[in-house]
Amino acid sequence: MRILVFQHLAVEHPGIFRDFWAEAGHQWDTVELDAGEQIPAFDTYDLLTVMGGPMDVWQEEQLPWLVTEKAAIKHWVRELGRPYLGICLGHQLLAEALGGKVTLMTRPEVGLADVTVTASGAHDPLFDGFGSQFETFQWHGAEVSTLPEGMEILAANAACPVQAMRWGRHAYGIQYHVEITPDTVRDWEAIPEYKASLEQALGVEQAASLGTVVLPRIPYFNGAARLVHDNLSLLMTQGRPE
Repeated sequence: MRILVFQHLAVEHPGIFRDFWAEAGHQWDTVELDAGEQIPAFDTYDLLTVMGGPMDVWQEEQLPWLVTEKAAIKHWVRELGRPYLGICLGHQLLAEALGGKVTLMTRPEVGLADVTVTASGAHDPLFDGFGSQFETFQWHGAEVSTLPEGMEILAANAACPVQAMRWGRHAYGIQYHVEITPDTVRDWEAIPEYKASLEQALGVEQAASLGTVVLPRIPYFNGAARLVHDNLSLLMTQGRPE
């Protein structure tokens, strides 16, 4: 399989998924959009994975490449009908590209948080092997507030009612960070926008201890990421059951 990755920050990469892709023998190409890299032709790619970033989906005037990225996502998902996995900003960009709306949250959601699988999620192959509720790692200050037509909510919590969603056969958005590694918190704390949201959500003292809190949970989160990877791979090879 060939995978195309859109990145918006060097340290916000596919994380643990890179290990899974390497094990499976997949090849992936990364486009660093914030650095001015150009989106290639889609002809040879099987999966588009779009990562997070410190910018917001509505910052098109400051970051005109967001317009190009949204158009590319829309073309990939709606016209080509190919598999898509968006995480955090990539989740929000999927909603916006298909006609939904993303807005600021009243309060950022950062740290460990439980999400609940919806009735649609309980029947979706992506969540095979997950319980009705599970723990996630969050770091976002915006949310999908209006769904595009045809989008289904697969997971939710009180802080953010659209934690995971699906459009069509296999275009998925996940708001929480399923891809994290032992280095994630340390790397992201160094980004001023991320540090500000971290301290706003948790307070300075609790924010300083986030890495210590998260590290013991990394094996659990990596196991959840493995499930997502394996379930999506199965969907891509076998198709969605009727």
